[in-house]
Amino acid sequence: MADQISSENTTENPTKKPTEENTGVNRYALQCAIVASIISIIFGYDTGVMSGAMVFIEEELKTNEVQIEVLTGILNLCALVGSLLAGRTSDIIGRRYTIVLASILFMLGSILMGWGPSYPVLLTGRCTAGLGVGFALMVAPVYSAEIATASHRGLLASLPHLCISIGILLGYLVNYFFSKLPMHIGWRLMLGIAAIPSLVLAFGILKMPESPRWLILQGRLGEGKRILDLVSNSPEEAELRFQDIKTAAGIDPKCKDEVVKMENKKTHGEGVWKELILRPTPAVRRVLLTALGIHFFQHATGIEAVLLYGPKIFKRAGITTKDKLFLVTIGVGIMKTTFIFTATFLLDKVGRRKLLLTSVGGMIGALTMLGFGLTMAQNSGGKLVWALVLSIVSAYSFVAFFSIGLGPITWVYSSEVFPLKLRAQGASLGVAVNRVMNATVSMSFLSLSKAITTGGAFFMFAGIAAVAWNFFFFLMPETKGKSLEEIEALFQRDGDHKVRGENDVA
Repeated sequence: MADQISSENTTENPTKKPTEENTGVNRYALQCAIVASIISIIFGYDTGVMSGAMVFIEEELKTNEVQIEVLTGILNLCALVGSLLAGRTSDIIGRRYTIVLASILFMLGSILMGWGPSYPVLLTGRCTAGLGVGFALMVAPVYSAEIATASHRGLLASLPHLCISIGILLGYLVNYFFSKLPMHIGWRLMLGIAAIPSLVLAFGILKMPESPRWLILQGRLGEGKRILDLVSNSPEEAELRFQDIKTAAGIDPKCKDEVVKMENKKTHGEGVWKELILRPTPAVRRVLLTALGIHFFQHATGIEAVLLYGPKIFKRAGITTKDKLFLVTIGVGIMKTTFIFTATFLLDKVGRRKLLLTSVGGMIGALTMLGFGLTMAQNSGGKLVWALVLSIVSAYSFVAFFSIGLGPITWVYSSEVFPLKLRAQGASLGVAVNRVMNATVSMSFLSLSKAITTGGAFFMFAGIAAVAWNFFFFLMPETKGKSLEEIEALFQRDGDHKVRGENDVA
């Protein structure tokens, strides 16, 4: 098991389903995934609300553009640290308590930002919230994927990203309404009220069950089986999932004990980095390349520039009043939420690969038109109405294409391609790459716009999107409806078994 991909079914193997008619979403599993994904609403809110709050922070605290870039981007650098800690943490204390920890960090960060007497305090609060982001982004999709059946894994594992979009939209709406308050109160309320849902979630999440796969990996078979009974559509399905997970965990499938002592078993993620980084099998290497690649391109294609700096972008296109800027930005949030909601129902029907290639293809066209529109608008001093309209339509189209494919599929794909033993820490590496790229775009976009113009920046993002399309076309197999045993085979090639045998001898 040490030098090969461990494989268990995220659900029953489709080839041996005893109850094909049970194709509906299990309600209890859906409820669990929704509760786990609420942490993502808080993160999304923090992202959306900062786009408006920074306008007032600049005015009151007299910050410059570099300080604003640092304030927005530092969250992602701290999330990088959080994500690297989250994999091992969730292996030790479980997925559920890791979500509780993320909620507490969010709450503390929100309180500090809501207080915000000075720039250093704001920065400290943003960093604290960033640690929570790292934990949340890793654990919510993993928990949802481990609860879900294969036929609905795309729906449940995409819920965290849908919730991020809902949170972003809420942040934009709060920006609009709170902008009418006195400046020194408005932006502090924008940032501080996120502490309330964070506190509620920290307690509410304790009523959720733990991931059955994590419990079984710890030898707690009875607990794991009882939860599988709740999140499966039939007793037969639950039993098949139970047997598959036991096999993947190295437990005798015939074992009927409630608790098994996992002697000589690494149940808390020990040795995983060796299998992922130092001595991966060829199949693991391909899984890692694909998972890290999709996280890289999710933000390298520029989505954060529109989400965080929308008001600044539209201002350069020709919109001048704050009310109109915030209203146009609300449209970005509506587009993002609407199309991600649509994607959650398409993922398990259309498939990951087709949806992703369509999404990125559309992004290339939208980014090119956005670059053109902004270039013409800026060159005319914001006086060309058609250039302004083109910029707004292109920005909305870019967000829509991103949200129906690359946005949610990144989290679904990276949470399902890693096997049980490698999943938590493999997913944490993906989140780390995701946060590095998010921070890179967040902390450089304003400077980049000055260097090559705002339109030029989006032409550059279009070029990166073209590279991304080719990466996905040649390297990403379809995983729709497949068990992890079948996904393992997708990443294996002729000769892999020979290499694996040599690794075992070594």
